[in-house]
Amino acid sequence: MRQKVSARIAGFEKQPGSPSTPTRLPMHSTDTELLQMVAQRDRAAFEALYRRYRRRLFGFVARWVPDVETVEEVVDDTLFAVWKDAEKFQGRSRVSTWVFGIAHHQAMAALRRRREEESLDESPEQVGEDPELGAVIARGALRRALDELSPEHRAVVTLTYYEGCSYPEIAEILDCPVSTVKTRMFFARKKLRKSLQRGGLRGGVRAEKSSHGF
Repeated sequence: MRQKVSARIAGFEKQPGSPSTPTRLPMHSTDTELLQMVAQRDRAAFEALYRRYRRRLFGFVARWVPDVETVEEVVDDTLFAVWKDAEKFQGRSRVSTWVFGIAHHQAMAALRRRREEESLDESPEQVGEDPELGAVIARGALRRALDELSPEHRAVVTLTYYEGCSYPEIAEILDCPVSTVKTRMFFARKKLRKSLQRGGLRGGVRAEKSSHGF
């Protein structure tokens, strides 16, 4: 566990009403079981969740946060929030949906702070899902096209194709209606198509049209 997160947890445990009660972890504990133990301030359970999620969160956040230092900060803030607020998880969604929702909130806050510092006036756009994009998701041209999207666009595409989230899960993570997710996806597809064509994928797109409808 990273030293910063560990130190913040140690400071939190010193507060009244924040006991640490370590227990023995069952073999192959589920995310829900681990989170329930984290809610009881179980360090071992938190470290297990930390190992499961840190790399995934880093990849998720790094797709739209521009520098490694800020990515590390957002991931640390997210995992500390998981420790601090574990008891608030109500089980209405997957644990991963809840955790990525926290990460999205933390990342958007970091980007807002960055924009304010740099006095930038960017208006966020929006995204969504489309089966045909899965056929080219691993290609460098699509990665470059994703870089041209706003943070909000990249968040939805990342959740769809890299994290396998459904529309309802994306809506919960981004705190918006499912209908908004679908609308964002519609416009994102148009932007991605244009970027892919500019990047020289026109022929490749035609070749895949018969099986994917792109």
